[in-house]
Amino acid sequence: MTPEQILALAPDAASATAGKGLANARKWGNLGANESAIWGECQGSGSKPYQAQIDASEPAFKCSCPSRKFPCKHGLGLYLLFAAQKELFKAETAPEWVEKWLESRQNRAEKAVQKAEAKSEKEADPVAIAKRSASREAKVEAGLRELELWGCDLMRNGLASAPAQPYAFWDAMGARLIDAQCPGLARRVRELAGVAAMGRGWQSELLERLGQIHLITEGWKRRDTLNADLVAELRAQIGWTLKEEELDEAGAVEDEWWVVAQRMEEEAALRVIRTFLWGRESKRPALFLQFGHVSQPLSLAFVPLTRLRAKAIFYPGAAPLRAAFRDRGAVSPLDPAACNFATSISAAGATYSHHLAQNPWLDALPVALCSVALLPNEAGWLVRDAEGDEWPVSPCFDREWELLAASGGAPVTLFGEWDGRALRPFHWSCAAEKKP
Repeated sequence: MTPEQILALAPDAASATAGKGLANARKWGNLGANESAIWGECQGSGSKPYQAQIDASEPAFKCSCPSRKFPCKHGLGLYLLFAAQKELFKAETAPEWVEKWLESRQNRAEKAVQKAEAKSEKEADPVAIAKRSASREAKVEAGLRELELWGCDLMRNGLASAPAQPYAFWDAMGARLIDAQCPGLARRVRELAGVAAMGRGWQSELLERLGQIHLITEGWKRRDTLNADLVAELRAQIGWTLKEEELDEAGAVEDEWWVVAQRMEEEAALRVIRTFLWGRESKRPALFLQFGHVSQPLSLAFVPLTRLRAKAIFYPGAAPLRAAFRDRGAVSPLDPAACNFATSISAAGATYSHHLAQNPWLDALPVALCSVALLPNEAGWLVRDAEGDEWPVSPCFDREWELLAASGGAPVTLFGEWDGRALRPFHWSCAAEKKP
């Protein structure tokens, strides 16, 4: 892996900076590496050095430091040092603490396979499947009826009453939807509390979100008249989950997939990794999701700025984006400057409109913009392309000055997400400096 690819694994900018500072041989001892792992000891403020180790097959990280970030600065520093000076890692026999960690990872993987097989056998009974399905549909129907009444009461009272409502008002309905096995709708209802308290412009945002919820409840009533893709989308919006092994490979897309961006976020007690890929031949985006508890490390399935041959199996739905990947081939580096999928703002907007027409609950669409410049304005920041079209930049993006410094104000190729209102950049490539 290149230093750029390693730094792309950092959970935040502070960890990346600290990791670069630790990529110094004078700060490390007992360095070693073999086909399975990379390890070393870094002297910290305590009497005992921190033991950092990397499973080279993932990569996955573990460190004895108290940080809750994965990877921590020590893991990043160790990996950066290995990428720059492999000759320092002379030991090939892993110490006991590394062997124990690798063995525990292997044992967990084997137990997970056994547990999945046992669960699969238990769930294979067709009679039990039918009973579970009927029971859930009955719960969903009851939950949707309550949600419809709740929404009607809210509208009768008038939207002006919404900001005065305590969080318990929204959370109680969300809890009822959880009981009705509608977690997707529960999330949407709980998010309304933040919308009602967002300040300027909350009225139109709240009305739009309530409209989306109403569209789900009305669509579910008419599911017998809808096509299969739209029904699958409704099920996903309500909260039905589909296991990866249950996906239909009939529509699989085999392609060379470019790993163009990755974003890690924490939602409640969950850590979510969103990896965005682009098919070189199919010219379509794909989203790979990973979930894990915040207290547990997540092994990265994909490394940013790499490419590989694989088969993408998309989850069913209207304008599907999320996918699982099978039959993965060898991984090789990706040069961002060689990517030819970037387009203009108007073309990207037309693509978003096409997807939104197929899926009215679309949150955002990954886009790649060619030759755009970052500019300040009174409301914040915007990007402008060669045709003079402009998009506002999301306030969630906090690396504006870093982008300006890297590009010198010159146009860049920019990858991000467009939600119909603002662009959230993830990664860029400059003409003179091809770095993320």
